[in-house]
Amino acid sequence: QVQFVESGGGLVQAGGSLRLSCGVSRSTVSINAIGWYRQAPGKQREFVAGISSGGTTNYEDSVKGRFTISRDNAKNTVYLQMNDLKPEDTAVYYCNIMLRATSRPVASWGQGTQVTVSS
Repeated sequence: QVQFVESGGGLVQAGGSLRLSCGVSRSTVSINAIGWYRQAPGKQREFVAGISSGGTTNYEDSVKGRFTISRDNAKNTVYLQMNDLKPEDTAVYYCNIMLRATSRPVASWGQGTQVTVSS
């Protein structure tokens, strides 16, 4: 069973930046697509960004132009660079293996990393 360890969250002011990391317990070379998801208080978990094995990326509309997803297969790690953060980005962020066609997650969740953006 693949496992994920998310890190890099924290408290930041609006307009600030954070870089999240997702460590994966197996080689990411064999994983077709990986995504970042988030869950805000009182809301359902939602898709944020995804990246394919070939480097193709897709983003949820509200983060386009502000967030960038990348992967380093040599380190079995996926990153999420978040710039120009807004209070509405406040959530627990998770990564997971993703179905490219639907952006739906397919594995068990890690513990996530908390991102809090103050206004």
